[in-house]
Amino acid sequence: MAFELPPLPYDYAALEPHIDEQTMRLHHDKHHQTYVTNLNAAVQGTEFEGMDPQELMGNLGRVPEEKRTAVRNNGGGHVNHTMFWEIMGPNGGGQPTGALAEAITQAFGSVDAMKEAVNKAATGRFGSGWAWVVLGADGTLQVTSTANQDNPYMTGVAEVSGHPILGVDVWEHSYYLKYQNRRPDYLAAWWNAVNWDAVSRRYEQARAQ
Repeated sequence: MAFELPPLPYDYAALEPHIDEQTMRLHHDKHHQTYVTNLNAAVQGTEFEGMDPQELMGNLGRVPEEKRTAVRNNGGGHVNHTMFWEIMGPNGGGQPTGALAEAITQAFGSVDAMKEAVNKAATGRFGSGWAWVVLGADGTLQVTSTANQDNPYMTGVAEVSGHPILGVDVWEHSYYLKYQNRRPDYLAAWWNAVNWDAVSRRYEQARAQ
């Protein structure tokens, strides 16, 4: 079974004014679709065709060397963006609640301190990549970042491996039309689009694994 582009779970303009409609159309329909197309081409006819995408990211060492870079880049792009659309939504922002809020406070001291750590990781990522909040093997939340379309599911590519519960895309295609080279402005606005209920679900799923 081929990998598929998941539909955007809200209207392209739903994240305005924080993320503009044109960026969402290009980002979802063009960039993410390209990752899916290229990933399917890379795994066609192999045992990895139709594998759970997250499982595939954790088993890159099993992928033949001649296909590994394509699977890493495009599989990472598919997994990362699928999460990205999920953790954003209309009427986003505000504050996390419940067990997630408690875990954030325990790990960082406050939600604002966590945001500051994520923004620092995101602005400090040279070139393209992602900043993450990860549930690490020790059961605590930690901030890390990766280059390109790498993610913490991939062994050895991030300072903290584990289950990402939140990630922000800092490739220029995610913000350049509206924010040009002002990555910090994009990050400040992006928090207003975060769907904390979705992040909480990812946290609970990560704790259960």
